[in-house]
Amino acid sequence: MRKPRPISRAVALAAAGALVLAGCTAVDESGDGDTADGTETSATDEIQIGDGVTEEPCPEAVNPDTGCIYLGVLSDLTEGPFAALAVPIVDGQRAYWEQVNADGGIAGYEVDIDTYTRDTKYQAAEHAAAYQQIEPNILALAQTLGTVNTEAILPDMDAADIVGAPASWWSGYAFEENDFGLILENGYSYCTEAIVGLDWFAENHTAPESVAAVGYPGDYGGDSAAGVEKWAEANGIAAENVTVVPTGPNQVTGNQDAVVSAITEADPDVVVLAVGPAENAEIVGKLAAGGFTGRFMGSLPTWNPALLDSAAAPALTALYNHMSIGEQWDGESEGLAAMKETLDAPPPNGGYLIGWLMSYPMHAVLEQAAENGDLTRAGVRAAVPEVEVDYQGMSTNQSYNGNGKDIAVSAIKVFEPNAENPLGVVSLGDFFEGPTWDQVDYDQACVSTS
Repeated sequence: MRKPRPISRAVALAAAGALVLAGCTAVDESGDGDTADGTETSATDEIQIGDGVTEEPCPEAVNPDTGCIYLGVLSDLTEGPFAALAVPIVDGQRAYWEQVNADGGIAGYEVDIDTYTRDTKYQAAEHAAAYQQIEPNILALAQTLGTVNTEAILPDMDAADIVGAPASWWSGYAFEENDFGLILENGYSYCTEAIVGLDWFAENHTAPESVAAVGYPGDYGGDSAAGVEKWAEANGIAAENVTVVPTGPNQVTGNQDAVVSAITEADPDVVVLAVGPAENAEIVGKLAAGGFTGRFMGSLPTWNPALLDSAAAPALTALYNHMSIGEQWDGESEGLAAMKETLDAPPPNGGYLIGWLMSYPMHAVLEQAAENGDLTRAGVRAAVPEVEVDYQGMSTNQSYNGNGKDIAVSAIKVFEPNAENPLGVVSLGDFFEGPTWDQVDYDQACVSTS
């Protein structure tokens, strides 16, 4: 079985003597292991450890002679609005780390994400409370779901040197003033997605003369709408031909009739959607039934293959394209092949792929910290700007040494619905980068989160 390979490309910058920190323990490795470049480490190598790392094995250790790195997961696992996506995300992460452990772990340590997994129901208060509960026992957060939820704990993460991988794609994560250099983004932001997605639309359909943005206010729909507005301004679209329609989940709004009415009146050439799958189906289905002839570009969270079993399936198949940070089931990369080997059958939706993909950055950072000889929280934080993340072809490479366009990913994958594919979509080409990205300002978050 193929395993995820070490993915940190940076070179260690500090000698072992500079890595001794207060409250840390020097551990002699009890056996040989692989470093990030594949060479053997000797049994006398020393790695500094601290909170969240033990000399004792993980509860479900593959090798009982290894130590354990504990990573936390704060996600939406039962009754929140994103549980259907979040549960497979955690499953994908678990499978990734199980394969890392089966392949020898990280410098004599295996990784555990189950012991400190908590369901926070997509509620900021529960997210913060769960973080406080697990914080003394973790090295880092393998997942923190939701931008507002993550912002609620970022000051505490900063104080404790806790690095985290987000399950959200807010543009603010590309700026240290917002994320304190702690957030390991995976892929583009919603804002960038809209900018590049409209370039793809102009190249593959027709250059739009009018555009609309529909989405949840704040870090998701608001970020996407800001990208639509940036694209329109850069491409000479008059402000009166740009329509922004805020909405909410059906649990809050009841239905999407107000959106349908606003888009019918504006009659744009293309609508960029930043909503949930249910709202996506309702909006596209009702507009198509009413005679709307424009098209739709859907943000990453808008898709669920179950939509092809809904009444909106014909409209979605005819009028909708899905955007993503990485490959879907029909991809041919080394990373996707390794992921598929962990499955007996296709997952219920793309969450499993996201979980696998979003684990690469944390793996890279932990490998680099171990190579530096410092698996303390401070050592892991110091390793973040040293890595370049190689997603083994599942997504475009990524680094964290800078701000804004220095580190922002500007490549997207575009798909169209296809019922014959296990995840309901097929790729329409390789990763796409458009001309507008270089023309727009990206020197701060496209939108605030509130």
